[in-house]
Amino acid sequence: MIAAAMPSPRRADARLLVVSEDGSLAHALRSSLTDHLKPRDLVIANDAATLPASLHGIHLPSAVPIEVRLAGRSSLAHDDVRFTAVVFGAGDWRTRTEDRRPPPPLAQGDRLALGPLVAKVEHMQRHERLVVLKFDGPVDGVWAGIARHGRPIQYAYLARALALWDVWTPVAAVPVAFEAPSAGFALDWSVLRTLRARGVEFATITLAAGIASTGDPVLDLRLPFDEPYRVTASTASAIRRARAQGGRIIAIGTTVVRALEHSGGHAGEAVADTRIGAGTQLRAVDALLSGTHEPNESHYQVLRAFQKDDVLARATAALEASSYRTHEFGDSVLIFLRQARVVKTELESATLA
Repeated sequence: MIAAAMPSPRRADARLLVVSEDGSLAHALRSSLTDHLKPRDLVIANDAATLPASLHGIHLPSAVPIEVRLAGRSSLAHDDVRFTAVVFGAGDWRTRTEDRRPPPPLAQGDRLALGPLVAKVEHMQRHERLVVLKFDGPVDGVWAGIARHGRPIQYAYLARALALWDVWTPVAAVPVAFEAPSAGFALDWSVLRTLRARGVEFATITLAAGIASTGDPVLDLRLPFDEPYRVTASTASAIRRARAQGGRIIAIGTTVVRALEHSGGHAGEAVADTRIGAGTQLRAVDALLSGTHEPNESHYQVLRAFQKDDVLARATAALEASSYRTHEFGDSVLIFLRQARVVKTELESATLA
């Protein structure tokens, strides 16, 4: 596959590979997405807006330049300014993440000057570049400092520096994501109008989408980090209504799958701390619209809950043969849950009621 190097979230020529319940494959334009949905289906997207989560500054004990990439929180609360973060040495996104210098030796209690902000290393997280940071000062000042000084996290395959509006999806609301919930780039208001006209409902959840890569293969094995989320009462009600009417739940992005499977479709706030993969029996989601993912990426593991490995291998081969674009501004895959799904028992169905 070819990396999508320019932030063009809604290209007219964007492509869609459809993986049906029986494992068959079909190529289409992404603009035809609504043709693959049925009345009474429910489409659910992540409405998290993306933070400018890359902060450059100085490791004060050594006076060495660093980059901090905020990567996680324990809640969505406004007053929660304690973050899991990945720390790099000098450099920026123009260098491949895998080639970035390590940070200076970090220790609990170290202070970091990040533009107008100062943060303290509260804990090391069993890796030289993974820390928990707590920012000094009033909460509103912390958020203002992140907004003024931060930049969107990005990677070397991109051709130019990203602006914040490049990483906000059309349904972006509360700024809590650390990287864009990029499957949502496939949506626009025209798509949402078409969904409604065809009797397909639309709802949202909020999940603080984490980072895609740390640049370290050992640390990448720990992705995704824990992610806080919120499922509103209205979305939970829409899920119950769709199920009662025989509709399917279509997740726009792996973050939505994670939130819905962790919550069981119930309303509330929690932290998604489990992984979804080949051994996961999905309870809440019937199909996933996602970007194109390589087998070595953490997001690919979520696809393995929908289809068997041989089907996914054929899908990957089809994507490569047809030069689909990958990464967050690339093409899309619509993957339906395989037909071998275990029929819900009355007890399992009741958990969604």
